[in-house]
Amino acid sequence: MSDKDSSTAKSYLDSTLAAGQSALGSITGSGGDKSEAAARKDQAAAESEASHTVGKLGPFSVSPSGGVSKDDPSRSEGSWNQTLGSAKESLGGLVGSEQLKKEGERQNAEGKGQEAEGQLRDLGSGAQERLKGAVGGAFAGLTGDREKEEEMRIKHDDAKTKQRSAEADIGKAADA
Repeated sequence: MSDKDSSTAKSYLDSTLAAGQSALGSITGSGGDKSEAAARKDQAAAESEASHTVGKLGPFSVSPSGGVSKDDPSRSEGSWNQTLGSAKESLGGLVGSEQLKKEGERQNAEGKGQEAEGQLRDLGSGAQERLKGAVGGAFAGLTGDREKEEEMRIKHDDAKTKQRSAEADIGKAADA
């Protein structure tokens, strides 16, 4: 895994440790433990947020860990079909062509399906490649192969970026 401070697992560990430290502070009445727990909890939240952050430029995504991925082509094709479909719907409504309006509705719906299909493919392949990168990196670390370990870290980070990008887009679609 990446040595950057944006690991999801690290954020879960820090969150758990913060809860334990807060409980200890409550039992002992120690304000210092409570303050440290609050700081650790805030750090865990920041790590989790950084782990899920993805920047997008067209079909490319990049993460704070340096991972880069390109969207499945169905995502871009689906988005384009939605745009064209919406334009046809609007134009059909404007000129009074029911046929053009219906064609636009059909193309828009088809585009949504294409985009969702691509998102699911990216989500699945990202998770699968991320696991391969993590396991491969751990094995390389155990055998002392630093070159392979770095190669697997990059594979893990790129796959994580692909997975997070798909998750973000699926979340946006669900919120819409």
